[in-house]
This record gives sequence, C-alpha cells and structure tokens, in this order.
Amino acid sequence: MHGSRLRSLSAATVVTLITGFSLAAFVAPMDADQGFMQKIFYLHVPMAIVALCGFVFGGICAVMHLRTNEAKWDLRAYVAIHVSVILGVGVLLTGAIWAKASWGHWWVWDEPTLVSFLIIFLLYATYTPLRFSIEDREKQARYASVFAITAGAFVPLNFVAVRAATSLVHPRTFDSAGNLPGAMRTAFLVCFLGMALLYVLLWQYEMAHKNTVAQLRSLKRKLAGDDGLRSRRSAAPELQV
Repeated sequence: MHGSRLRSLSAATVVTLITGFSLAAFVAPMDADQGFMQKIFYLHVPMAIVALCGFVFGGICAVMHLRTNEAKWDLRAYVAIHVSVILGVGVLLTGAIWAKASWGHWWVWDEPTLVSFLIIFLLYATYTPLRFSIEDREKQARYASVFAITAGAFVPLNFVAVRAATSLVHPRTFDSAGNLPGAMRTAFLVCFLGMALLYVLLWQYEMAHKNTVAQLRSLKRKLAGDDGLRSRRSAAPELQV
C-alpha cells in the first residue's frame, strides 16, 4: 500500500475511533447497574471480535500459502496473527478491569467466555516462538502454516462451544446487540468499525515495514555480490521477531 493510502487509512481510523468513543462516552446512556464503567464494553468487545477474526484471517492466509507455496501468503499469515496477539493483550487487560469493577474479581474462572479467550490467546502466544525455533526457512513457513490453519479452525469451534454453554455472567454480545437502544447500538457499531480499521491499519503498516526491510536486505546482498547465492535459497520470507 502506497504512503498516501496509508495516511488516508490512518486518518479514517483515528476519526472513526474518536467518533465511536465519543458516542460511547457522551451519547450512549449510562448502564443502570454498572454506571460509567460499563462503557469499557465499547472498547473490550469490538477488540475481542476483531482479534478473533484476525486469527481466522491468519489461517486463511496460511491455507493460501500451502496451496500456492508463495512466500507472501506466509508473511501475511504471520503479520495477521502477530497483530491479533497484540489486540488479545488489550482484550485481557480491559476484560480484567471490567471484571474487577463489575464482579469484584480480576478474573472469574468459571466463566466460559473469559476462559475460552484466554485459551485461544495462549495457543497463539506459542506461534512465534515455535516458528522461530525452526532454522530452515522453508520448513519454518510450512509448519507455521499448518499451525495457523489448525488454530484458526479451533477459533470458530471454540466460539460455538461457548455459545452452547449456559453463561449467567458474561453478556451475549450478538444476542443483545440488536436489542440495544439506538444510541448504544450506533456507538457499538462505530467502535467496532473503528477497531476493524485499526487492525487493517496495523496489518498494513507491519506488512509495509517487513517488505521494506526485505528489499533493503536484497539491495545490500546485491551490493555485496551475494545475490546469486541468495536466489538459490528457499523462497520463504526472512521474518524477524
């Protein structure tokens, strides 16, 4: 993505997030039980949904890598999972803050929605160390793709299992979103759009960074006269942690 398009996407992301959080803070009505603290819902829930969708997106990119054996798909899967893990940290932190304010505890272990997200997060937290424990880049990319596909398939299965469970604590976002008052629903949808744009923006920036670094390394190798040796190596991307 060109610099001008990245700047436009950045501006759209900032405007959308500011609009959404402003609607949540000043327009959406106050929750009768939780008060102002309930408004963390507009950050926590969109971030969680986008993070989970990002994990699935990484699995789709991994499928394309195994089908085409093109290094660009492996790089896209890696970046997609990396960004989702970062958002996952935000989900766990905001969830702990919300739990403490609402339930008096930083964590509720018998709540399936919370625990299931933690399991998914810990699963993907092993992706990067497992990937870079393999020195051969071709094997690294192939094994990482298998991991991403398997874990990506686990995300929707886990979601369905949690939906089937009986939960008396955690709110059902998709059950209640359509029943939210107009101002609350509008604020939630705008915040969700802003978080989705933020994910795309972070993904694009990291992709641009890694592609630029790869091009610089290629130029350095050409200047050093090592381009012929490199061309005979694996086509897998030279990723760095």
